[in-house]
Amino acid sequence: MSDSASRTAPAARAAAAHSPLQADPQLQRYFSAEGERRAATRELFDRAASGYDRAESITALGSGAWYRRRALQRCGLKPGMAVLDAAAGTGLVAREAQRIIGDHGRLIALDPSSGMLAELRKKLSVETLEAGAEAIPLPEAEVDFVSMGYALRHVADLDQAFAEYLRVLRPGGRVCVMEITRPQSAFGRQMLRFYLRAVVPVLSRVARCSADVSLLWEYYWDTIQAAVPPERVLEAMRRAGFEEVDCALTLGVFREYLGRKPAH
Repeated sequence: MSDSASRTAPAARAAAAHSPLQADPQLQRYFSAEGERRAATRELFDRAASGYDRAESITALGSGAWYRRRALQRCGLKPGMAVLDAAAGTGLVAREAQRIIGDHGRLIALDPSSGMLAELRKKLSVETLEAGAEAIPLPEAEVDFVSMGYALRHVADLDQAFAEYLRVLRPGGRVCVMEITRPQSAFGRQMLRFYLRAVVPVLSRVARCSADVSLLWEYYWDTIQAAVPPERVLEAMRRAGFEEVDCALTLGVFREYLGRKPAH
């Protein structure tokens, strides 16, 4: 092994250890190495941004506005709070957060995709930051609440993302990460796979969604299939310093990862 290869191998193993995705041949359709993932994922979302809301409403994969709003409330979001919505996308979670915090609250939408943020700004008048969850351009202790909707498996490093969430939260602040995970039963996994890989493409064609949107939904299934077990996510939250770490499961698919920053 060459010197460069010997230096790269440990770095690659370290990155894989903190990745929200496990090795899966299907992911090679989108990027060949972990280092390419950020650029490839951002490009996928940029290209699909204009048709994202239509496709999401057809599939209801995020389970709808009512679920997002209830999940935020269950996790402790209240009127008047300052909220950072990480990986905000087109603003589906941010919109529900804004309804809860009201006019006296503060909402910051963060996303690495300029295309997604452009769509968000069409429906919401809020602060926006074009950046990833692993490097949030905010000072320490800036917000009361951090939310993330169905995007944790798209970050590059779980430890780095959760460390950033802890940093920007005020003492006692809470994090709520909504995510879609593989059903535990083989039958459930087959049904979800069939829905995402067979039914959704048909619905997308009927609704005249672009090929870019269809590809993004295929990527969704592949990342759900390759996502690390929930235990790994909870371990990363604890390593970052969160307490009261927990995970709620709804309908065998939708998870809410919860944590609180120590008050002192």
